[in-house]
Amino acid sequence: MRKSVKVFAPATVANVVCGFDVLGFAVNEPGDEVIMRLTDKPGVSLLKITGDEGRLPLNPDKNTVSAIAKQYLEHIGRPDAGIEIELHKKMPIGSGLGSSSASTVAGLFAINTLFDNQLTNRELVPFAMKGEELACGYGHADNVAPALLGGFVLIRSYSPLDIISLPFPQDLHAAIVYPEVDVPTKDARQMIRSKVYLKDAVTQWGNVAGLVSGLFMNDYDLIGRSMTDILVEPTRSILIPDFEILRALAMESGAIGFGISGSGPSVFALTKDAETANRITQKLQHHLKNIAINSLAFVSEVNKKGPVILD
Repeated sequence: MRKSVKVFAPATVANVVCGFDVLGFAVNEPGDEVIMRLTDKPGVSLLKITGDEGRLPLNPDKNTVSAIAKQYLEHIGRPDAGIEIELHKKMPIGSGLGSSSASTVAGLFAINTLFDNQLTNRELVPFAMKGEELACGYGHADNVAPALLGGFVLIRSYSPLDIISLPFPQDLHAAIVYPEVDVPTKDARQMIRSKVYLKDAVTQWGNVAGLVSGLFMNDYDLIGRSMTDILVEPTRSILIPDFEILRALAMESGAIGFGISGSGPSVFALTKDAETANRITQKLQHHLKNIAINSLAFVSEVNKKGPVILD
């Protein structure tokens, strides 16, 4: 039995434009790391957090990593086990790339490893959703499911939970740019309309079905023309500087489709290769620099592994 483990869990792109709360995929970078050790002292303690600029709580009941570790221990009948945790944030908080998800998933994968993998990654998803509920008030799975399972994921149903791993073109890449502006997930979610017109819902259903079909069929054109959101993006895009200009630049540079990652402010484009993805990130960053906004960029294939042990 292991006494300690170091785990990396990946960032994710949730919604994938038209699939609000039901679609997401994992990327290779960025992500978060958790170091976890078994100790003789009962209880879960959070020793250290780095990379968060002091923004995250060290209280083990309020931090998603430690709080969900406690729930896991209760579930397996080991509530008195001793655990020490270090969280190393390797990705920006509030970026729309599943920051809380990456931390929670790294912690869950770590504690499950220490206790001989008593649950499958799929069985860990409901625990990770509890972490999302603690972090942003709503237990959605479109970040945590792909972070745990890797690849492209569809949440067909939340009650009962029904998660489907989707095929996708193997050369699909994501060009991600994070403009360093503040868009809290809770605020972004509160902006969304609670009621929609039936004609808009029909359009959205068609786009989600088209995107899933395009992934199955390796049909880039179908994927691209399905990446349209008439329900959420029109509201959330207001919070992202020059969003429509960024979209135009990405599409002119060869993007298959373009949209907001999660609740933003990160934006992403899907491309057929790394070269196009790099060209897009450079153009978007150049534009943001011209309007005095710093940004970070990431280019990645779809991550097929989910969390991994680093040591």
